[in-house]
Amino acid sequence: MFNEDVEKWLNQAEIRYTPSVTFKGKSGYDQFFDFVVPASKQAPERIIKTVNRPTKDKAQNLVFAWIDIKEVRKPDSRAYAVLNDTDYPISPGILDALHKYDIEPLKWSLREEMQAELVK
Repeated sequence: MFNEDVEKWLNQAEIRYTPSVTFKGKSGYDQFFDFVVPASKQAPERIIKTVNRPTKDKAQNLVFAWIDIKEVRKPDSRAYAVLNDTDYPISPGILDALHKYDIEPLKWSLREEMQAELVK
């Protein structure tokens, strides 16, 4: 359901995207991401994973998926994790781990603040 809320918000915010995208990673494994906002003149490709219940395991899975595809995407591609912080608390360790691997955590409660970055 959280993924549907994010999709509805992307539509309302007029953020162009492609849903349900799978990339083949360096490992040979397919890595699934919920949305990709294509590159524009102002911004690089933005790859988005939604995380309804942010846990250490889900953060680790996302970090692996990003590392696995990072080399096969354009060098300036960026990764984002949209985290449901309205229903579940997010530990600072999860945010820190995502940052360390160049994944920008975006708290759902602050989605209006991320709109400008995604609409470019």
